[in-house]
Amino acid sequence: MNIKELDTPSLVIDQEIMIANIQRMQDYAEKYQVHLRSHTKTHKMPVLAKLQEKAGANGITVAKVGEAEVMAENGLNDIFVANQIVGESKLNRIKKLAETIHISFGVDSIEQCEMIEKVFTKQQPAQVLIEIEVGENRSGVIDESDYVRLVNYIKNSPFINLKGVFSHDGHTYKAKDLEECRRLYNEAQKRTLHFAHLAHEQGVELETVSIGSTPPLLHDFGVMEGITELRAGTYILMDVSQANALGSYSSCAASVLTTVISKPTNERIITDVGAKGLTMQSRSEGICATVGIGYIKNSNHVHIDQVFDEHAIIYDEPFRNNVIIGDKVEIIPNHICPVSNLYDNAYLVSGDDVVDEIPILCRGKLQ
Repeated sequence: MNIKELDTPSLVIDQEIMIANIQRMQDYAEKYQVHLRSHTKTHKMPVLAKLQEKAGANGITVAKVGEAEVMAENGLNDIFVANQIVGESKLNRIKKLAETIHISFGVDSIEQCEMIEKVFTKQQPAQVLIEIEVGENRSGVIDESDYVRLVNYIKNSPFINLKGVFSHDGHTYKAKDLEECRRLYNEAQKRTLHFAHLAHEQGVELETVSIGSTPPLLHDFGVMEGITELRAGTYILMDVSQANALGSYSSCAASVLTTVISKPTNERIITDVGAKGLTMQSRSEGICATVGIGYIKNSNHVHIDQVFDEHAIIYDEPFRNNVIIGDKVEIIPNHICPVSNLYDNAYLVSGDDVVDEIPILCRGKLQ
C-alpha cells in the first residue's frame, strides 16, 4: 500500500528515521558507559519498546501501571514506573506484576511508603527509587532533611527496598539557548548525584542513579561520573518541539497524515484532523518553543493556525494555491506523546510504502 492510500487521519512513522533515532541514543549511552532505559510513554507500543531493547536498552520506563501491565503481557520484563504509585489498588497490581517481571516505581514521601507497607511483604518487598526535584517544579523530594528521613525510613522497612534515585530535568525545554540548556542539565545531574551521596552517608548504597529528558541528550553535553542510567523518551519519534531544540526536522519520524477537505477563502485551508487527533499543545518559550499547533512536513514554514475537534485550520495563501481538495499532507505534531495516545494503530512506512501496521496497545492506559 502507498502512504497516500491510507485513510485519514492516520499516525505514520518513518521506519528508517525511527531506527536511526533509536541507534543514535543507544550509541550516546554506550559512549558514556551508562544504561539506557527508554521511556515508552512517547509511543505506547510494545513493538517499538522491543526494538529499543534489541538495540541495547537495559529495560523500559513507563508512566502508569496500566502501561506496565500491557508491556509485561507483551514480553517486556524489566520495567520502571517513573511515577509515584499511590493507593492499594495500584500497589496490588504492581505486586502482582512483581511475581513475573522486574518492576520498580517512584516514591517521594513517607506517607506513600506507609501505603506500600500495607501491600508488600518481607518475602516480596517493593522495589523503589526516590524522585529528586531538580528544577521542573513537579513531583520529587526538595529538602535534604525530608530526603534523609525518607531514606532512613525505607532503610528500616523490611517491606521496601531502595534501588536508587531518579530525576527529570524537564525544565531544560524552556532554556533560552543551548548554553542555558547545558547549564540546567549539569545542575540537575549534580543535584541528583548529591542526593545519591546523601544516601551513601546514611549507609545506603544505590544501584541506580537515573536522569533523563530528551533535549540535553540531543547534544553531546556528556554524562557525569556516578550517573548510571538515562531515561529519554521522545527521541525515538521526535516532534516539532524537540526538532526546534535540535535545529532540524530531519529526525522527526512521526507525522499525522490528513486530507485537505475545504478551501473556503483565498488563504484558508481545512484538513480532517483536529484536536482529537493532533492535540492543542504548544510551547511558548525556550529552545523548544513552537509556532502554531503543528508543522506541515516539507513545507515552507507552514503551520496549523487553529484546531477544532475535527478540523485543522491553516492560513497561508501560497500553500492554499498549491493544494487541491482531496490532497493528503503530513503534519508533524508539536508534542508526539499525547498524539500517540489518540490512535489505535500507527503505520510504519519506508519511503512511500506502508510496511507494517502497529497496534498502540498502551493507548488509554492512564490508571
